Amino acid sequence: MAKQAVLLLAHGTPEKVEQIPEYLRNVVSGRPVPQHVVEEIQHRYAQIGHSPLTEITFAQAKLVESELAATGQVVPVYVGMRNWRPYIPEVVRKMRTDGIEEAAVICMAPQNSRTSVGLYRRAVEAEAGGLRNDFTEGWAQHPLLADAFAERLRPALAKLTEKAGKPVPVLFTAHSVPTRTVETQAADADAGKRLWPGQGADPYAEQARHTAQLVAARVAEIPRWWFAFQSQGASGGPWLGPSVEETLDQIAAEGVDALVLQPIGFLCDHVEILYDVDILFRDYAANLGMQIQRPESLNASVMLAKAIADLARRGLTRLHNAS
Repeated sequence: MAKQAVLLLAHGTPEKVEQIPEYLRNVVSGRPVPQHVVEEIQHRYAQIGHSPLTEITFAQAKLVESELAATGQVVPVYVGMRNWRPYIPEVVRKMRTDGIEEAAVICMAPQNSRTSVGLYRRAVEAEAGGLRNDFTEGWAQHPLLADAFAERLRPALAKLTEKAGKPVPVLFTAHSVPTRTVETQAADADAGKRLWPGQGADPYAEQARHTAQLVAARVAEIPRWWFAFQSQGASGGPWLGPSVEETLDQIAAEGVDALVLQPIGFLCDHVEILYDVDILFRDYAANLGMQIQRPESLNASVMLAKAIADLARRGLTRLHNAS
């Protein structure tokens, strides 16, 4: 039987503020980054002290390993990062050195944007050699993922509802992407220039909204909810909206003064939660006379680990059946 493993892929984050310029060059694939953008990102990292994305992802890998072992599937779970250490190519090479022959590969971004997730996949396949892999394209609709978010949402909603003395609505968010990366492509486009394989609209925006719908359906206490895209970048051209800021403006105009904001596109704490939500959006809402409460991020959620373990089992089974 082939020696199997699981590989979790994540965005990556630098350990120190001084590493931000190199990190940003990785994010934009080597293109020049304006100095004011570098300084703004450095400022955000300095405000939160440290982005814990890498260590949390490794902790999540251990939880997934334990969930798999509990059902008799003892396999190692590796972690590779696209934009920082440990880089995906280095980890794939290590897996091959370790004798791994088959790997279930799962991106820790449940909603599949073919451009971003496609970059993860290409990084794996470029180094795979004889290592056969099963790549999970997206898992935005996995019921255990929605259960995990709902599990985190309920106590935050109950706490703010009690404080406000009335039912409190919810704003779900997911990371924005440039609209050019999700636009429908012409069927006769030059395949070598396509942003992703095949034609048709990118599924990201629809999948992000669907995750929000699944979570909302599980929490009956929600009287009303909205969805917005957060953390629009500084690159040229339009980004997916509506933005959180314009959505907060709309909500405040309707007289709402207390709101739970839950990111459903991120699986752990990092700068776009610890700064964008906990500092930027809270200050923005406060200026509108609105209080925001954020649920705890999934981080070490056992329910999340069960979801990922389920995906891993399915991938490993497909590889075994195909061999």
